[in-house]
Amino acid sequence: MRSGGVDKSTYSKIEKGLRELTVSELSKMAKLFNLTTDQIINYNENIIPKEIVIEDKSTLEQMELIQQLDEEDKSTVFKMIDTFINQKKFKDFVKQNVAL
Repeated sequence: MRSGGVDKSTYSKIEKGLRELTVSELSKMAKLFNLTTDQIINYNENIIPKEIVIEDKSTLEQMELIQQLDEEDKSTVFKMIDTFINQKKFKDFVKQNVAL
């Protein structure tokens, strides 16, 4: 999974202190966690990054978050969506064409 457009392996190295953030990566992470770059640089343990809740996002924002996932996770999400759509189509078909 990518964090705000930052590659997973890069994010892991940054977390472990093996690599420094670039200004661009810092900006992306600040946006992702709804923090300012100053809040990240001058970290205060009392400031907890806002959890990303996809339901609170517009459809476009939801799609952008999904696009940030690695290919396997993205494929899983789209397979789930396809399953729900097909179930709905089947239920609608049965409702319209089968007398209960």
